[in-house]
Amino acid sequence: MNARLDRIGLGRFAGSGERLARSVTIASVSFGRSLLWLLAAIIVGCGVWMLLPLSKGNSAEPAKPELASVETTPSGDASAAVTPASEAQAPSAMAELGHLRISSQTWRRGGLGSKALVTFTLRNDNDYAVKDIEIVCAFARRDGSHLTDRTRVLAEPVNMKSRKTFARVSVGFVNVNADQAKCSLVAARRT
Repeated sequence: MNARLDRIGLGRFAGSGERLARSVTIASVSFGRSLLWLLAAIIVGCGVWMLLPLSKGNSAEPAKPELASVETTPSGDASAAVTPASEAQAPSAMAELGHLRISSQTWRRGGLGSKALVTFTLRNDNDYAVKDIEIVCAFARRDGSHLTDRTRVLAEPVNMKSRKTFARVSVGFVNVNADQAKCSLVAARRT
């Protein structure tokens, strides 16, 4: 009785070796074709990406904000004069940048190397606190050639006659070739 079961078991699996070899061959050919299609899609996608125009934020030229505000005449006339935003703000609301400076700064990459994280210490020697501090960071290659600028407005106030360290402030995406960064103050408001 045992001999009969062995013969049945062997008979059942006798042709499976050939079927297994055939299915492995078919699977490897199918995998190879899939891999070729994937490679072709990647090459075409990279080619299309390289042909796309640069966006304003990633171009080599610095972005220039073109903000404007509308002022009405004292008579309430419907005709309005358009002036740049820097002239429209009251001088008393703007802080003096002469007494506001960045005393130390460093930067590193974050977000898998695509974002710039800036750490800097802001020193306020004014007789009033400031807030809405706008900084611009210029990024350059190792040889010093300019790549891009990134701006950021910090809402946190800095008290009068004090200093405050801003750690790992994300200023945005940065070019992979960026090696140097220099941040400067653009504007600030009194609190």
